Amino acid sequence: MTTQPDTSTGNGTGTSGAGDPSPGTDARFATSPAPSWGPPAPTLPSEPVRPAAAPGAGEPARPFLHRAWRGRPEDPRWARPAFLALLLATTVLYLYGLSASGYANSFYSAAVQAGSQSWKAFFFGSLDSANAITVDKPPASLWPMALSVRIFGLSSWAILVPEVLMGVATVGVLYAALRRRFGPAAGLIAGAVLALTPVAALMFRFNNPDAMLALLMTVTVYCVIRGLEDGRTKWLVWAGVAVGFAFLAKTLQAFLILPPLAVLYAVCAPVSLRKRFAQIGLSAGAMVVAGGWWVAIVELWPASSRPYIGGSQNNSFLELTFGYNGLGRINGDETGSVGGGGGGGGTGQWGETGWNRMFNSEIGSQISWLLPAALILLVAGLVLTRKAKRTDLTRGSFLAWGGALLMTVLVFSYMAGIFHQYYTVALAPYIAAVVGMGATVLWEERGKVWASLTLAGAATASAAWGYVLLDRTSDYLPWLKWLVLVGGLTGALGLIFVTRLGRRLALAAAALSCAAAIAGPTAYTLSTVNTGHSGSIVTAGPSGASTMGGPGGGGGMRGGFPGGGQNQQNGDGAQNGQQGGGTGGPPTGGTGGFPGQNQQGNGNTQGNGGTRGGNQQGGMPGGGPGEGGMGGGGGAGGLLNGANVGSAAKALLSKNAGDYTWAAAAIGSQNSASYQLATGKPVMAIGGFNGTDPSPTLAQFKKYVTDGKIHYFISGGGMGGGGGASSSASSRISSWVTANFKKVTVGSATFYDLTQPTSSS
Repeated sequence: MTTQPDTSTGNGTGTSGAGDPSPGTDARFATSPAPSWGPPAPTLPSEPVRPAAAPGAGEPARPFLHRAWRGRPEDPRWARPAFLALLLATTVLYLYGLSASGYANSFYSAAVQAGSQSWKAFFFGSLDSANAITVDKPPASLWPMALSVRIFGLSSWAILVPEVLMGVATVGVLYAALRRRFGPAAGLIAGAVLALTPVAALMFRFNNPDAMLALLMTVTVYCVIRGLEDGRTKWLVWAGVAVGFAFLAKTLQAFLILPPLAVLYAVCAPVSLRKRFAQIGLSAGAMVVAGGWWVAIVELWPASSRPYIGGSQNNSFLELTFGYNGLGRINGDETGSVGGGGGGGGTGQWGETGWNRMFNSEIGSQISWLLPAALILLVAGLVLTRKAKRTDLTRGSFLAWGGALLMTVLVFSYMAGIFHQYYTVALAPYIAAVVGMGATVLWEERGKVWASLTLAGAATASAAWGYVLLDRTSDYLPWLKWLVLVGGLTGALGLIFVTRLGRRLALAAAALSCAAAIAGPTAYTLSTVNTGHSGSIVTAGPSGASTMGGPGGGGGMRGGFPGGGQNQQNGDGAQNGQQGGGTGGPPTGGTGGFPGQNQQGNGNTQGNGGTRGGNQQGGMPGGGPGEGGMGGGGGAGGLLNGANVGSAAKALLSKNAGDYTWAAAAIGSQNSASYQLATGKPVMAIGGFNGTDPSPTLAQFKKYVTDGKIHYFISGGGMGGGGGASSSASSRISSWVTANFKKVTVGSATFYDLTQPTSSS
């Protein structure tokens, strides 16, 4: 390892002047240091490596398949086959049982369907092809799925396979980033850790924006580290482009890692200070262009001819970005939201905040399995490189991945607004990278007592914390926690005396430590891929692995709204589904009312929980089915879950639907999405996701009805639905409809025919 002060830039190249690469070598062709357990890396030539001559002009190039299988000449022969095996295993793992999730989050699936039918809906991210309102995020994450549906048709696989491919690509980028400096073993360790992180296995098989965000954030760090190698401007520009597109996936969350990366490059890049700041400026410009072009078009587009910006209160994407999706997530002041969080270490509707948030019962099992080890290895890596040259790439890599990790953990730990467990997938690549780098670096330095003790400490921390996390679900594989603890401690003991052991025993101790560290997350990952997930809030692992307290810390939840309970036994949801209660889409799990979501049901569409499920499972008590009940046993969907669309309801809405702009209108996006996905016809989401957006107004809705653009109104759903006392636009619309139009009951669902006014009206 390059850990002492010298003339290296950290990638095997000399420097001259203000850190520019010397003319004697070319940083692009520098090799990774050879791990002590592998064959020695070839020495660098005195001149830059030149590509092999083309056939007919000298020595023929190797066949493509041979190059793809063998990999780079400087790598061990096992490296590329092992990497390809890792990608294949990740693909198979993430594809396994993929269709069990059905349409997953029907909120985004409806927008994907709309984008596959209308290019205007595709561009804006509209929830329906008639472009009434958008999702509450920018649309970049929807575009790959919408294109897939355009090509292959609407199905669970067409929607979710692009997410799987993003997961596999993230593993590949992470491997490439670590292989260049730390060798293929580090890349393989990091890739495996990432693939087997429970929340990663969840979100790379789900259609929320987080899969694209995690991929682009990994690409960003990769590009910055490439820039640190030789100071070439193009890598900073590409990093800016990646952040810009990440912004179009999930707005300001893409900016979390910018401060540590910008400071790192400004201090450590191997070029002059003036050039460093110029490059950072160019990167910022690329970011603004990559993310700002869409924002500029939307803001300049006449509001009368585009959909309403969902999640905003003033039909402005900028307001959405800096309010509901921005500062509101930090301070909890989210206008139109379903509730805020607890700040300053308090407990709120979105869980307890504080320094230990990533380790508590809400979040710990999703992401924190190797977080203690990562923190130990991060400190060790920085200590090891403390005397290295400013431009040392080993230290720069630890600072890049470690800075991204610490910055994201800090923000996640103290944000008081909406926070879901699956957000932590953003941490998975950073944790995996630090573990891969730290483990290989310390293994190479294992002859030093402090290095072997640190390795043993990391192994002990992983084993002990794995035991704690597994003990939280004591009924799930109760024997596994003891294997993790005993195996991890035994491996750690071997690492302490690694220099006194023979080669085989030393490798056995390291392998045992790794196996113990990864056993817990692997078990939770296998449980995750073996279970279908649907709705707006999902969690990884077995039942009971993650609970979130409601106001005051009470109540439990897994995949539902704070304070709502999980229908762990499927209840009416599974029973209704198994009896063929719905035909509106692919199989999804039953739900137990509003909004305690069951993620393990296998019945058709959503189950019956409007009253009994809602009251017995901790959901919000509501009216009967079709009368504002949030669980929706055939009519209304919940705030976080879709509705059960029976065949009769589907037939009713589909009849003569082509004569109307919208086949129906419903309060809340989940409710409207279920009917839209079932019928394939546009359904207006009144009030957006929560039913609280002021779109459309009562006057606008009346005009739509007068003009004959909407056929039916679907009763119930959303926060403002059900004809409650709320003064929101959606509540006023509901009250006006129920007082003036004919009621139509189909099964347990209730509709109002907007073409049939009552005699009293």
